[in-house]
Amino acid sequence: MNNIIKDEEITKNMSGVKNKFMVFSGKGGVGKTTVAVNMAYRIMSKGYKVGLLDIDIHGPNVIKIMGLEKEKLTSTNKKIEPIKAFPNMKVISTASMLQSEDSPVIWRGPMKMKLIRQFLSDVNWGVVDYMIIDSPPGTGDEPLSIAQLMPDLNGGIVVTTPQNLATLDAKKSVRFAQQLKIPFIGVIENMSGFICPHCGERIDIFKTGGGQKIALEMGVEFLGRIPYDQQVMSLSDEGKLYLENYKNGTPVSEAFNHISNKIIGLC
Repeated sequence: MNNIIKDEEITKNMSGVKNKFMVFSGKGGVGKTTVAVNMAYRIMSKGYKVGLLDIDIHGPNVIKIMGLEKEKLTSTNKKIEPIKAFPNMKVISTASMLQSEDSPVIWRGPMKMKLIRQFLSDVNWGVVDYMIIDSPPGTGDEPLSIAQLMPDLNGGIVVTTPQNLATLDAKKSVRFAQQLKIPFIGVIENMSGFICPHCGERIDIFKTGGGQKIALEMGVEFLGRIPYDQQVMSLSDEGKLYLENYKNGTPVSEAFNHISNKIIGLC
């Protein structure tokens, strides 16, 4: 089903990108982008060069979460220069191309695939150890385009919350990745329990265990649970990364450390 599209320009331009992981979800509202961005930051903090590619064309939030709204894309020698969020992290997002943050992108599938191809063939990525690709919810044009244009994709990471409705849609994402023959498929259970900031007690306000259950049922890797922390949401709204402010010692930071170590260990 993959229907790989052989593209020599993409192959040449992406030759310096060593490992590529697509992060996606079955439905919106599960914290997929927040997970993708903080996971990319954690991998970078371990000494790797990271590329963060936002292919959520209709709802690009990577730039907002990272506080890069004022940054615009530039070009050098006919190549698009990615935004340098940190010395070792390069970022590309449709949001950096819009006139304002509330400008809608009203495109059909072919236009979206054309832009994604341009992000792969015309961006000066250079040498990147790990590329994290933030995809929109669902199994439509954008993740399909990545799977077809990047036959050397290392893996797909499905983000879900523990509730039954979210895990039902997450199963569809796992099936999508399996049918496209993506080599590695892992599941992250986000918002898995709430840690009280006052007493430290864990409260399962959104249930727990749903992500691990579907991983076991479908024969894929369970990467770990990330608990709910109100600071993740508050800092994201301010354009700040949680892990930049809480590098170690919290349940959330330790969860990201555990997950990123697993991903690095795959390559």
